[in-house]
Amino acid sequence: MDLASLVDPSRVVFGARANNKEQLLLDLASRAAALLNLDREAIFTALRAREELGSTGLGEGFALPHARIEGLDRFFGMFARLKRPVHFDSVDAKPVDLVFLLLIPATAQGEHLAALATISRHMRDIEFATKLRKAASAPELCSLLCDPQHS
Repeated sequence: MDLASLVDPSRVVFGARANNKEQLLLDLASRAAALLNLDREAIFTALRAREELGSTGLGEGFALPHARIEGLDRFFGMFARLKRPVHFDSVDAKPVDLVFLLLIPATAQGEHLAALATISRHMRDIEFATKLRKAASAPELCSLLCDPQHS
């Protein structure tokens, strides 16, 4: 699974604003629910439940919140670059400004592990993360994320 198969221009958020982790997760859940025609509270609750198992803040300003969602029939990705970093209980205690949301069909078996590994590998690439942080617009972010080089 590659990044381009998970995001498109409607799923890239440039300059997202949140004051904290909870507000960020609620915003992403709202955006995803609108695009998927699913219940926002169900998505938000699933994301919070996953965070209670351990933070998805992977370090170096990157978070990969993810959850299994009932009624979802395909993997769904959304990328957000925050206007200002927020505290995310990350493993390195650094605030987060790059977020890749991954929603997983509740019926998915192990294929989500490959998706999580692919996303994590790319986002933890310092050169790639720097390009994402320097991008001047949502289309530029989308172009970087969908570049076959990052498949």
